Amino acid sequence: MGVWSVCCILLISCQLKFSCAHNDFFTSIGHMTDLLFTEKDLVTSLKDYIRAEERKLEQVKQWAEKLDAITTTATQDPEGFLGHPVNAFKLMKRLNTEWGEVEDLVLKDMSDGFISNLTIQRQYFPNDEDQTGAAKALLRLQDTYKLDTQTISSGDLPGLTTGLPFKSTLTVGDCFELGKIAYSEADYYHTELWMEQALKQLNEEEESSIDIVTVLDYLSYSVYQQGELERALDYTMRLLTVDPEHQRALGNLKYFDYQLAKQKKAEKEQSTKEESNKKQQEESERKEYLPEKRKYEQLCRGEGLRMLRRATVHDPQTGKLTTAQYRVSKSAWLAAYEHPVVDRINQRIEDITGLDVKTAEELQVANYGVGGQYEPHFDFGRKDEPDAFKELGTGNRIATWLFYMSDVPAGGATVFPEVGAAVKPIKGTAVFWYNLFPSGEGDYSTRHAACPVLVGNKWVSNKWIHERGQEFRRPCGLKETD
Repeated sequence: MGVWSVCCILLISCQLKFSCAHNDFFTSIGHMTDLLFTEKDLVTSLKDYIRAEERKLEQVKQWAEKLDAITTTATQDPEGFLGHPVNAFKLMKRLNTEWGEVEDLVLKDMSDGFISNLTIQRQYFPNDEDQTGAAKALLRLQDTYKLDTQTISSGDLPGLTTGLPFKSTLTVGDCFELGKIAYSEADYYHTELWMEQALKQLNEEEESSIDIVTVLDYLSYSVYQQGELERALDYTMRLLTVDPEHQRALGNLKYFDYQLAKQKKAEKEQSTKEESNKKQQEESERKEYLPEKRKYEQLCRGEGLRMLRRATVHDPQTGKLTTAQYRVSKSAWLAAYEHPVVDRINQRIEDITGLDVKTAEELQVANYGVGGQYEPHFDFGRKDEPDAFKELGTGNRIATWLFYMSDVPAGGATVFPEVGAAVKPIKGTAVFWYNLFPSGEGDYSTRHAACPVLVGNKWVSNKWIHERGQEFRRPCGLKETD
């Protein structure tokens, strides 16, 4: 089938489509690979600069050693030394001429080539959005796969082969940065987790630019925001043992004390039974609010299975394609005329399914980014989306064909929460399903999702087949309920 050829076509397409863009790097592993080569080029340039600086310093060192020997001897008997006219002349010459040459050498900028290269490349660097997106991807993986902060920080992720050279660990600064990004999103739960990890590693790392006072400050506030006043008070008191004059902590100490006393008084006035009922009600409401999300994440973890440019999604409000936070990937569309491999793939899909692909959408090839995912969704247009695919003029999406073009060591499964099924990505395999019943009604059990990629690089291609052209290939039943 030539899936590697399709990847090559996609890479060329991506270069054409994304060469002018420098954001959303985190949404595609394929797009991020360019950054590695950019960084390698910069390292080479930096090493050239270092070698030039070392040559300069060697010259300065030789000059210093020569002058050190002269001045050590001369200062033992200054008058006797200068009594020799040659020494007197050379002193005048050194101070008038040679020290100026040394000054020029010391001030000489050896970084011109490196700075020029860095300036050129900087315009293609990731921006704040990319850094935040990558951080949020780590938090998403943490939740979906129930990973603790120590597992992520140590780099020992499920699916990694032991001894791999690219295993990375997080420093105190990295953990602190994750906590700060969560804090900026008012995500105090993850702020607490990562600030605690930073605090833990502060005791293990000898040097760090992060100080314990700052970490404790974030911790006390994040746990307070989650309603844990006693722990907020504990962290505040711990902060004050390190910095007794910390003004915000002194103010918080009084406030938390007051709020805690108020809370305890309220708890005494409320019966245990009422509190228990309240908690049960809250838990029940929470479960009702996120039933699908729980099923989706369970399937992504392999629990409860019954085994069997930035990418866009359809906006039901506008009828147009747009980007969405619940889809983290990049994709390209390949037409049959662009390459014989694409044409052969289309023909193979038609031969296997028996459906006409002439009215199908172009082959979409997608590469998922850091924690790449696509949350639960339908491929077909629902009744409340009358303009879905109207511009195509080929009716609704009757079926979906999905190719897996790479193996994924961990995560990245395609899951169907309604039926409790999951399909693990295995290179060279595919999955096919009908989105519509023969009557044309949507099959709501086909709601599916792409789980976050935990480890690896996920490439897929899919073909959305439409109703038009299938009238005699998949005819309607005799009854409307068929």
